[in-house]
Amino acid sequence: MAAGSGDDVVIIKKYANRRLYDTESSSYITLERLAEMVRQKREFKVVDAKTAEDITHAVLTQIIMDEEARGKTMLPVNFLRQLIGMYGGQMQSLVPEYLEASLEAFQRNQEQFRDALAGAFTGGPFAEMARRNMELFQNAAGRAAPASAKTGAAEPAPPARENEIDRLRNELAALQAKVDKLGK
Repeated sequence: MAAGSGDDVVIIKKYANRRLYDTESSSYITLERLAEMVRQKREFKVVDAKTAEDITHAVLTQIIMDEEARGKTMLPVNFLRQLIGMYGGQMQSLVPEYLEASLEAFQRNQEQFRDALAGAFTGGPFAEMARRNMELFQNAAGRAAPASAKTGAAEPAPPARENEIDRLRNELAALQAKVDKLGK
């Protein structure tokens, strides 16, 4: 989660009846709302309403379990087995820091990849390659035009070449759509 000042941390009280109370909005909320807050990088702390004990870890673990149970599995079985196997072992104290650093690096790489793809077709090296390829393709298509094209009457391209052009256009459009989707 994003680090924030102590004033930015929302206190969530969990009552014995398992209800969660958001002290900032003065309302009861769900685990789904807490998951939303995590995705929004909103800092919060969950405390037991009776004892004031910090139970944030347990509640976050519950959110993961709920997400996994809904079929939104992200944690492979083999990974879970390995993780469970590390409890009580010599490396247990190092695992949390390692996992946190790994996820932070993964997120940084993901952002860099998104940025690179977003700029790929808008002035970067891929844009120049795409422009050159289109020029070569158009030049090749122009040279392959029949001699009757000199009379000014444009003859349609042979069906095989038209199919190839359409296929390439469709592939380019699909790639652009993927880049646009990743940029969002």
